[in-house]
Amino acid sequence: MTHYCLPIHSDKNQTPIVILETKVAKGQKLLPFIFLQLILILMVSSLSNAEGLSLENYHKICPNVESIIWKAIYRVISQAPTLVTPLLRLHFHDCFVRGCDGSVLLNSTKTNQAERDAIPNLSLRCFNVIDAIKDEVEKECPGVVSCVDVVALATRDITAGW
Repeated sequence: MTHYCLPIHSDKNQTPIVILETKVAKGQKLLPFIFLQLILILMVSSLSNAEGLSLENYHKICPNVESIIWKAIYRVISQAPTLVTPLLRLHFHDCFVRGCDGSVLLNSTKTNQAERDAIPNLSLRCFNVIDAIKDEVEKECPGVVSCVDVVALATRDITAGW
């Protein structure tokens, strides 16, 4: 065992600190390194098997969805450019509370107040725009594209620029 003494310069008495160093066998130093490598390999392999988000999600089941949404957004924004901000805000408010789940699009019932009717969301607008786009998408691909994806794709398109 090796002892190192370092003086503390803040103390006028210069009280030494003793640091102990123990000699470790080479095998013991290698074990944590191997363990770390194993953990990293397991993490990478679990990520590669994950069913994550995909840009090609609708390419086979509804190949024209992005085009439909883009054309609809283009028509709306061409006629009313001031709707860019409310559409972006609608998407933000949907994602803000518990993630982007489309809950801000739901209406309240007698027994449940919807997120749409919460005080911060009372000034949201453009629900009719999303409903109209969703109707167009439903004509092409009934029951396939979620409302939240319509909102997300529409928001992407309005922020992409013209």
